[in-house]
Amino acid sequence: MLYKKKQMFMTYLVRFLFASLIIIMVTSFNYQSEPKKLLDKNLSQWEMYLSYRHNNDYKGDVPKDSIGNIIQPFGYNKNVGNVFSVNEENGDPVLRISGEIYGCLFTKEEYENYDLKLKVKWGTLKWTPRLNKLKDAGICYHSIGDCGVDYWHTWMLSQEFQVMQGHMGDYWNISNSAIDVRAFLPEGTMNPVAGNNQPFLPVGTGTATPGFCLRTVDNASPEGEWTNLELICYQGKSLHIVNGKMVMVLANSRYHVGDKDVPLTKGKIQLQSEGAEVFFKDITIENIDRLPTEYTYYFK
Repeated sequence: MLYKKKQMFMTYLVRFLFASLIIIMVTSFNYQSEPKKLLDKNLSQWEMYLSYRHNNDYKGDVPKDSIGNIIQPFGYNKNVGNVFSVNEENGDPVLRISGEIYGCLFTKEEYENYDLKLKVKWGTLKWTPRLNKLKDAGICYHSIGDCGVDYWHTWMLSQEFQVMQGHMGDYWNISNSAIDVRAFLPEGTMNPVAGNNQPFLPVGTGTATPGFCLRTVDNASPEGEWTNLELICYQGKSLHIVNGKMVMVLANSRYHVGDKDVPLTKGKIQLQSEGAEVFFKDITIENIDRLPTEYTYYFK
C-alpha cells in the first residue's frame, strides 16, 4: 500500500514538473521586452550634431563666408545656443529642440526591429530659412554613417518619418536611400500620395520617383496639443502611424550605390532640428520579433 502511494506521488510530481516546464517554455517563447525609455534629463542615450544656420538663398552647396571660404559645421556634441534641452512636465522629461541651427539628436545605439512611440508638439519659434514656411522637423530611422551627407549637409543617410505642419507621417529619403511605399501612381509633376491598399511604388534614389511621398491623411492634433506618433520597423518594412491612424505603409528599405541597392534595415534614430521649435516626450522603444498581427495584412 505504501509502495502504491509513493508511486502515485511520484507520478503526480512528474506531471506537475512537466506542466511547470511547459508553462516556463511558453512564457519564455512569448516574452516581449518592456519598452525602453529613451529620454532623461541628461540625454544620456543620445549624441548630437549641429551643421549651420542656413540662409534663405541656400541651394544645396556647402555654405561659404563673404570671401568664398568654406564654413565648417559646428560639429558633434557641441550644443551651441542650447538647441537641445530637457525640461520637466509633471515630473516627466520633455525634450525641446529650438530649431535655430540645423542638426539632430541621434541615439548612441542602433536599432533594427522595433516599435518606437513618442509624442510631439510645436513651439512658437521659427528661424531662417523657415520664417515664412511651415514648421518642420523629422524622425530619421535606419540612420548610418556620418552626419552631413544630405542636401542640407546635416543628417545621416536614413529614411525619414516627416514631422511637419499638415504633413505628419510623410516620407522623405535622406541622401541616397530608397524604399517602396503603398501609394497612388503620380502623373506628370504630381507628388505620389500614400494609399494603404495601393500597390507598392518605388520611391527615392535609383527609382523613377523622387524621394518624397505624401501621407494618406492629416491626422495630427490641433496646434498646441500633443500628437502621438508611432514608427514600427521590422525586416525592412515600416509603418508610419499618427494618433493611432495608419498614414503610410513602406517596405524594402534600402540605399542605392552605383547601380546596386543595399538593404537598409537597422541604424540609429535621429530627431531633426530644422528651423522650428518643437517638443518631444514619452519617447520609448520596444524590440519586436514579428509585426503586430493587426498590421500583417498590409504586406500581403
